[in-house]
Amino acid sequence: MKDLAPILSTLRRHRIAAGLIVLEVALTCAIVTNALHLIQTRVQALNADSGLAESELIVLNLRDSKPPPRERTAGIVAEDMARLRALPGVKAATSSNQIVYGNNSNNSGVTLEPDSKGLRIVASQYAADDQLLPTYGLKLLEGRNFTPDEVLDSFQVFSVPQPSIPQVIVNKVLADKLFAGRSALGQVIYVFGSAPSTIVGVVQTLTHPQLHRARSEGGAAMIFPLRGGGNYVLRVDAAQRDAQIKAATAVLEAGDKGRVVTQGRPLTEMRAEFYAQDRAMAWLMGGVCVALLLVTAMGIVGLASFWVQQRTRMIGTRRALGATERQILRYFQIENLLLTTTGVVIGLGGAIALSQLLMQSYELPRLPWAYLPAGALALWLLGQLAVWVPARRAARLAPVAALRA
Repeated sequence: MKDLAPILSTLRRHRIAAGLIVLEVALTCAIVTNALHLIQTRVQALNADSGLAESELIVLNLRDSKPPPRERTAGIVAEDMARLRALPGVKAATSSNQIVYGNNSNNSGVTLEPDSKGLRIVASQYAADDQLLPTYGLKLLEGRNFTPDEVLDSFQVFSVPQPSIPQVIVNKVLADKLFAGRSALGQVIYVFGSAPSTIVGVVQTLTHPQLHRARSEGGAAMIFPLRGGGNYVLRVDAAQRDAQIKAATAVLEAGDKGRVVTQGRPLTEMRAEFYAQDRAMAWLMGGVCVALLLVTAMGIVGLASFWVQQRTRMIGTRRALGATERQILRYFQIENLLLTTTGVVIGLGGAIALSQLLMQSYELPRLPWAYLPAGALALWLLGQLAVWVPARRAARLAPVAALRA
């Protein structure tokens, strides 16, 4: 470490330049570590499993020029489902009040005691007939699906002061929250006042239509056997989605001349649109990281090149006194390591502070500790790579040429 004293002496004489590099490294460390964390959370969201057979699902929305009376809705939906299920290539079809990546969201409080007493959990509330599970591709962990005779008319159920729906299917998240450590099958829950609903099945994955809310609220969900208006969802072969959308549109519009299919699209397209903002944010954060790292690298290269030019006579003197190319190269590498380390230490403190600010302001998850040493290592390597070219050029200076300069 005999080079340390002259290095520190040189840095003291160039405080401003050294300070700028330290500040640049610190800011890059603080921002890049948090930006990479944000990218990682966005990528997790993009890869989130909805639990649905997404590649096989198409969604249709209808509009009537003259909406039918609400008491006729369930009958019309039943007729539509019969026509859609009869289409060649349709594996299953259902009408659901909501679907993942859609614009609508229905939620209800769930308790183990009547009239909302005791523990209350907010869960996403799905309503569909007995074909929802095979259409969505949901897997039962326990129990059974609804039977056709258990499916109720949604309008009739909610036209009375005390709605009663005897059966319900819940997802594993809700089952674990309500009945931790024991089976939920056959247990009774209360959603609509004092009317009990018995759990007849538990599905593996069924999440909130808005997956962002599912992550923040836990993802509890339940299904009631109700037939009413909503999204028409068909499960078809992935290769035939476009053709099936046209066929289903023609069948539905032919059944009622005053009705128009306003939207027919694959669920994968809805997913891409739903995550467009997350995808754009991930690319933006990636661009910010690359830009900051490039600016920092250019700053280190520029400063190292400037110092090589300023210290040409010193390099020539040391070479004339017997210093090897390796020793000159090591001198500049140690100098860079000191600057980078100082910047990294300050930057890690800034990264933690910035993470706390993001947690408080935007409810983002805490920055994992693993990002700190990873960020430090990345900046150390970047610093050494950036200083290599000017340091190598300095090490190769001939003593005579350096002294003459």
